[in-house]
Amino acid sequence: MHIFHLLLKNNSEWRGVMRLFTCGIIIVCLHALPYFLLGEDAHMRVHDNLDSNIAWYRVLVQSGELFGSVHATIPQIIGGLPRNAYGTEFSGIVWLHALFPSVYAYGLSQLLTRLFAFIGMYLLLKTHVLKEKEAEWIRVGVALAFALTPFWPSGMLSTLGMPLALWALLNIRAGDRSLKNYVVLTLLPFYSSFVLGFFFFLSAMFIFWAFDAWRRRPNVPLLLALIYMTVLYLAIEYRLVHSFLFATEPTSRDEYVHARLPLWRSLRLTLKNYMFGHTHVMTIHTLIILPITLIALYIVWRKTWWQQERLFWQLHIVNVALSAWYAFWFYKGWLPATEAFPFLDRFNFARYHFLRPMVIYVLFALSLRIIWRAWDRGVVSFAIASQLVVAMLFHEQIVYRDKPTFRAFYAEKQFEQVKRYIGKPLHTYRVVSIGMHPAIAQYNGFYTLDTYNNFYPLSYKHQFRKIIASELAKNKKLKQYFDEWGGRCYIFVDELGKHYMFTKQSNKRIRHVKLHTDVLYDMGGRYVFSALPIDNAKENNLKLLRTFEHDESAWNIYLYEVEREKTT
Repeated sequence: MHIFHLLLKNNSEWRGVMRLFTCGIIIVCLHALPYFLLGEDAHMRVHDNLDSNIAWYRVLVQSGELFGSVHATIPQIIGGLPRNAYGTEFSGIVWLHALFPSVYAYGLSQLLTRLFAFIGMYLLLKTHVLKEKEAEWIRVGVALAFALTPFWPSGMLSTLGMPLALWALLNIRAGDRSLKNYVVLTLLPFYSSFVLGFFFFLSAMFIFWAFDAWRRRPNVPLLLALIYMTVLYLAIEYRLVHSFLFATEPTSRDEYVHARLPLWRSLRLTLKNYMFGHTHVMTIHTLIILPITLIALYIVWRKTWWQQERLFWQLHIVNVALSAWYAFWFYKGWLPATEAFPFLDRFNFARYHFLRPMVIYVLFALSLRIIWRAWDRGVVSFAIASQLVVAMLFHEQIVYRDKPTFRAFYAEKQFEQVKRYIGKPLHTYRVVSIGMHPAIAQYNGFYTLDTYNNFYPLSYKHQFRKIIASELAKNKKLKQYFDEWGGRCYIFVDELGKHYMFTKQSNKRIRHVKLHTDVLYDMGGRYVFSALPIDNAKENNLKLLRTFEHDESAWNIYLYEVEREKTT
């Protein structure tokens, strides 16, 4: 009879666990539902998303160079963008965009990323952090809050997949040789980025292994697992490896200067990053999680729980250290080192702060357990519910509700009108854009001289600069922005500054631009798509052909023809 009651009790507990876990899965699925219900009328992030990556996937798939050689080029962009600039063909997000319409590929990526973020954080907490049976609601709540963070979309599982990878690696460290751990380590590299997350995770894990080996004894299975995952990433990212090690032509990255901040600004950036996070790894921890972790720290101090809560206070230190590392990577004191070792400028080592989402949410879970033990369950429940509300309010459909929808941003019907009006094969002429991102023209199949890319030939950057040289001379910030980075190879205009989106609601006009359209013409540029009227177009050898408007578009497109400069 005792055994029967025990089985009933265990079965009841198991059903309770499954109900909570299933509820979390359902909420994650509902979070992604708007992309499928709204389709192209959905709102989503513009910065480093609509203005770049989504158009890149489309251009890559339609170029016929998805499996192109490491020496191949994509003629639609800058007359021949190196194929390697668009990354590996073994990335899961590339295949989503190859198989599905862009907006649904985006929605599927959101769903997959958040599901595995939830599962990974839940497993990490359950197996290695909060093992108590009665902490199930904390595990599910924190894992769900983590999964709903507004991550950078094209990063996929680069940051949100770290808990799943850590769970598998800690299992191996503990002697678990089951297949599931190696399946995780094998599949994650196909749906994440090495340089945008896992380089920093794996290098940190190698450091952890070394300390572990020094304190105890070398854990050979863990070391082999780390080596295996690293080698797999390098094989998948073979284009990146080739570009970094074997490419001889200088690229725009060779002029990148990252170390410019004085000491006081680095200190200020440390505090800013610690409190608010970063746009590519938004942790939305400021309102709820940060106060909760500080309250828990106070409790540990008052009750002198330093020994039993060692992981808790160690993660506090790691959290602060990551923010300081991020901020001081831009400290001008690095200049002598970057001059001696140029690769320090080409690779963004500041991204160790990409570890912070995992650190902060594990810290959140530990903090909730401490408060629960010191006070009562009500405070913990309120904190979890509040953080979930914050996460819901950061949904893209809410945050970007005042930005153009997918349909309005890419304005396909409007650009079809432009194509028909010009009436020439797209590959026979080149265009540039003013007041809107060149990714829009690229998404619609136009061949552009302007672009937004991580790297491209330095010679092209210098050639393109001649078009906008007079505008850069007027504006110190634009000049520094282009000359010392240049990832946005745009037609910059002094009057517009670092603003690239002027919708049809804007009343702004361009009055005093000075472009070297002779250079633009010689590079094959025949048309300018401007979101704003150019009052002195004639002085720039630009002829207004027609203005295009469309109800579904976010833009008014002023189509200018580039005329050959007249000589006397």
